[in-house]
Amino acid sequence: MSPLSVRLTIVLFAVATVVAAQQPSRQPTTAEQAPTRDSSYIDEQGTAHITRVVPVPQDLSPQAQKSISRQVPDEAPPEALADRRASQDAGQVRRKAEWSKVCPNTIVETQIAGLPVHIVTPEGMPAGNNDKVLINLHGGSFNADSGSYSESIPVAGFSKIKVVSVLYRLAPEHPFPAAVDDGIAVYKELLKTYKPAHIAIYGTSAGASLTGEIAVRLKQLGLPMPAALGLFSTLDNFAFMDDSWSMYTLRGLAGHLEPPDGSKHDPYYVGSTDLKDPVLSPIYADLRGLPPALFITSERDALLSATANLHRAYLRAGVDARLVVFDALPHAFWYDPNLPESIEASHIMADFFAKQLSK
Repeated sequence: MSPLSVRLTIVLFAVATVVAAQQPSRQPTTAEQAPTRDSSYIDEQGTAHITRVVPVPQDLSPQAQKSISRQVPDEAPPEALADRRASQDAGQVRRKAEWSKVCPNTIVETQIAGLPVHIVTPEGMPAGNNDKVLINLHGGSFNADSGSYSESIPVAGFSKIKVVSVLYRLAPEHPFPAAVDDGIAVYKELLKTYKPAHIAIYGTSAGASLTGEIAVRLKQLGLPMPAALGLFSTLDNFAFMDDSWSMYTLRGLAGHLEPPDGSKHDPYYVGSTDLKDPVLSPIYADLRGLPPALFITSERDALLSATANLHRAYLRAGVDARLVVFDALPHAFWYDPNLPESIEASHIMADFFAKQLSK
């Protein structure tokens, strides 16, 4: 992910990247200006005005400590959508090569249900897994591809199960429910070859949100449910902002952060849809009967609160839902193959799917 991404481009809400205003560059905070002590003021409305000095946790791997210590300017102009897409595409080319060294594979670029897909077949896949498949929905704020290779290659490699990564239609050209419809179209096509008990659906960030949205829509349509869901740093709704959204950026505690605004959502993805539509915002849906789900997030993730809230909603609905939270790391840290924590997270994802599809 691009280290220049700003608060409004984090994860799902990419308003500033779509309509990039011409703004003068601003100077980042200097070492002399940086606070050296904690402060806290709670106003009459309960809004917290705080400063925190947060050391790097020493139980992280040396690689992770170095990663979260990287300096990122805290003031930056918006990134144009075309530039964002170009940088994300370049990043995926790099991640494809890096992850393929860790998890050797064969990748076929083709179409399913008329949609472009990457089909990742891991090296050494046992014959017993030929009848199993995982569907990946990549992250990227609904408007770019931040993870089609970063999410599919390691999970395929560690689970030894084929992954179909769907290159769904992007906003703002194609707002909700276009991406949901695309995911369902691929799922329905794969149902012609695979049993639902041998299919799982998963994604990161925007793709995690799509996974949750598609699960609700499958229930509405009366279609057979997949064996499992993977919601890795997900949004729970578009109607309001959760707490961690006010504290963290794409880089955790680094980078530009806008003052909290509970009214913000992503109109370029949402379009004219009611913000409390149960497919768009699954926290308002009837979640009973959904398949087992794995939620993964991290402590400095802007979607930490949303992921935890949706996990609790699954539990309230009686769904077999598990939550794993990594300490101190930022949003979607598992994209980086150089972090031991990324390898651990990818193994957790892969092991969950392998077990669920073997029942």
